[in-house]
Parts: sequence; structure tokens; C-alpha cells
Amino acid sequence: MDMETIGLRPVATGDRDAWGQLWRAYLDFYGTALPDTTYDTAFDRLLSDDPASFRGRLAWAGDRAVGLVHWVFHPHMWRPEGTCYLQDLYTAPEARGHGVARRLIEAVYADADAHGTPRVYWLTQSHNHAARRLYDRIGTLTDFIRYDRPAA
Repeated sequence: MDMETIGLRPVATGDRDAWGQLWRAYLDFYGTALPDTTYDTAFDRLLSDDPASFRGRLAWAGDRAVGLVHWVFHPHMWRPEGTCYLQDLYTAPEARGHGVARRLIEAVYADADAHGTPRVYWLTQSHNHAARRLYDRIGTLTDFIRYDRPAA
């Protein structure tokens, strides 16, 4: 797969099926299944004009979607300009190792810069070694540990 044949563009109305297949594969990777209504809500958020809603890009190899990224800007008490959370990043197995994930992350970096919000952060599992090889090259590993509220 030649990187010059990979195109990135914002998620659009006609992308529902292609996006849904990639997002399901991403959630499967993390052992998560969600109801169909959650997919509908998530896709609607990606299409929203609300600046506080999620944004998304798809990576395309010809007419086939091979990667996705979702991010959202939010306020931050320590940073008047706010910050950007890169929530989801996924590359189809056959497209891995070809720079798709790097280009998707760089697209988020560019959008954050364009909005005057240069801080971008994301999470991954400690054992996601393949992704961490890339993240260690284009990001800075912090020493923060995440906690979640226990399920009720």
C-alpha cells in the first residue's frame, strides 16, 4: 500500500457503513460491544456542526476506508486555550505498517494547531505494543495513571 494513495477526509454522511465497520473492529480490539443506538449517536456527533462535539477523519485507500480517528476539544483549568483529546484511533490490519495511523494523528495535531489548542493527548493500553512503538516516536509518555469510577 503506497502512502501516496491514502487520502484523509472528514467523516461525511455517506460514510456510515464504512465508518461503522472500522469502529466495530476498533471496539472489538478492546473487547467492547455497544448497542446499535450508540453507533447512531456517535455517527451523528461526528456530523455535528457543534464545535464542542466530536470530529472524525477516515483514511481511504481508493474507495475503501482503512483507518479512523476521533477527537474532541474541551476546556482545561490549567490551559486557557483548552486541550484536545484523541479518543479513538484505528487502522485496518491490512493497512498497518504503512503510516496510516501516523497520518491520522498528524491530522489531529494540525486541527488542534489550527484551533489554537496545541495540546493533544490520548490513552492506550500498556500491552498495546504495536501502537506504542508509534506513540513513543510522535508523543511523550507521561507518568499519569488513570482511574475510573466503579460500575454501579
